Amino acid sequence: MNIYQHFRPEERDFIDQVIKWREFVETAYTVKLTDFLDPREQHIVKMIIGENGSTRVELFGGFADSERKRALIMPDYFIPDASDYQINLFEIVYPIKFVSIEHPQVLGSLMSLGLIRGKFGDILFKDERIQFYAAVEISDYIKMNLESIGKAAIRLKELPLEEAILPENLWIEQDITVSSLRVDTLVSGVHHLSRQKAQLFIQQGLVKVNWTTIETSSFECGEGDMLSVRGHGRVKILSIEGRTKKEKWRIIVGKQK
Repeated sequence: MNIYQHFRPEERDFIDQVIKWREFVETAYTVKLTDFLDPREQHIVKMIIGENGSTRVELFGGFADSERKRALIMPDYFIPDASDYQINLFEIVYPIKFVSIEHPQVLGSLMSLGLIRGKFGDILFKDERIQFYAAVEISDYIKMNLESIGKAAIRLKELPLEEAILPENLWIEQDITVSSLRVDTLVSGVHHLSRQKAQLFIQQGLVKVNWTTIETSSFECGEGDMLSVRGHGRVKILSIEGRTKKEKWRIIVGKQK
């Protein structure tokens, strides 16, 4: 069976990487820890590693409902704990009374250090507190080099994972039925928009799937995808339940308030 037929052509390189990870674990009898993966990448890893072979995978991103998680691919006898995922938690200390900091500024400042997105996990906001997760292997580098975000001078405080400011669960699970898995159909169905309006948003560059702007309305979405529409929030495709008697797709999504 051709494994690639179950995924998108542009995901082939990542699929090949996951296969190499699995082969490494099988031959070396050791564990493989990945960078932080987005929900779609997590879905691919789980699909390829499976649950019935000599290897298995578990995911962790700092807390149970993390969006971005590191995968630990391991022999089936290995029992991991939180320390095996090599994740640090940082709080950003900044002059709260004089400046405000937003998510894009935090991510932009971290990326400006020359590190890839996979080295950072979720960025957490609650009231005026800001925290983020980072891979242990680059934590010292961050502490030495991240001195400002936007125009604000900051410092970092490392905390135990248990002290994370867990965001309120603002995802509402919905069961919806759509005629296809095209991105315009899903945007229309989830946000109660006309198909024409959804297509206009796509043409205007307002729609992203897995943090990448989608330029064609016929792009087909899959399980684990994260859809965002500017001004309308984000939606996670939690599962694709199959077709109804009327040949429509029944899917379960998590919609952000």
